[in-house]
Amino acid sequence: MQPAGSVMTVEFTANGHKFLGLNGGPQFKFTEATSFMIFCENQEEIDYYWAKLTENGGEPGPCGWLKDRFGVSWQVVPDRLDAMVTDPDPQKAARVTKAFMAMHKFDIAALDKAYAGE
Repeated sequence: MQPAGSVMTVEFTANGHKFLGLNGGPQFKFTEATSFMIFCENQEEIDYYWAKLTENGGEPGPCGWLKDRFGVSWQVVPDRLDAMVTDPDPQKAARVTKAFMAMHKFDIAALDKAYAGE
């Protein structure tokens, strides 16, 4: 039983997606097992979401991952990344994978260069 006046669930919409938040108590912690992906069309969007989610105590991580100030894990990725890493040409896919494995925040220009073999 929750204390009087506390909230058990909250419904919200973020970026057009519906979510339900549940106050299950302090024994439940955020882990990387639950994360959210933000697919971005361009570098400006990646920079925007990366800056907003890491401000006020958020932490950057590898390969486009980060934790926001509440400890929630996010991955901010270019929307074309999946097509690049699943390209039928295994050399293109390998170059892109190698490039993004060395990144924190994704750099679309660098990924495009790796994909093109530059």
